[in-house]
Amino acid sequence: MGESVEFASNGNTAGGYLAGAGPGVIVLQEWWGLTPEVKATCDQLAGAGYTALAPDLYHGEMASHTEMDKAGELMNALPPDRAGRDMGGAVDFLLENTGGPKVGVIGYCMGGMLSFILAAQQGDKIGAVVPFYGFPQGDFEPDWSGLTAPVLGHMAENDDFFPPAAIEALAEKLRGMGKHVTIHVYPGTGHAFASGHNALGTANEEAADLAWSRTLEFLKAKLGS
Repeated sequence: MGESVEFASNGNTAGGYLAGAGPGVIVLQEWWGLTPEVKATCDQLAGAGYTALAPDLYHGEMASHTEMDKAGELMNALPPDRAGRDMGGAVDFLLENTGGPKVGVIGYCMGGMLSFILAAQQGDKIGAVVPFYGFPQGDFEPDWSGLTAPVLGHMAENDDFFPPAAIEALAEKLRGMGKHVTIHVYPGTGHAFASGHNALGTANEEAADLAWSRTLEFLKAKLGS
């Protein structure tokens, strides 16, 4: 349904997968890379009336779902400054090509963490943030003063990577700063419960469907469709 595109990234170029027409939504990858599942999420958003762009943060590198060590290496080797430039370039590309005043951002795992960071960096360019089981912790937390978009988070009850108690603490901190943050913790679920690949054996169709319906309702309210 979609196509590969290139866009400007602060004097360089970056690539990604683009699908659909309508208000813009950035889709940020898990630590595996720009996988077919990420592209399928873009296609789903396209079917719901959005222009979805998934920037390829690894610049062509990818790990299969049986290569967790490689995925970890790719994530740890990702230059934060380049990732920031590429995500910012993706935001500008969507704004230019959709004509909308804001874009949304959805991220999964690593991408969930990055969705918070992108929203804090891009300020009023972001109109909605939807992190799935991922958020910045400790030294990875950005300067939150730039976060103006409302946040709708989908977290797993049983998650050693991103514990629900930690996201609840972050949400309370952000609310105390006047930010609009809603977090849903899905009972009985594990990390990556809504990911199509089921690499961790934690897929939960009922929770995934509920999270997706909440996501579409949220995006429609904040971005239109």
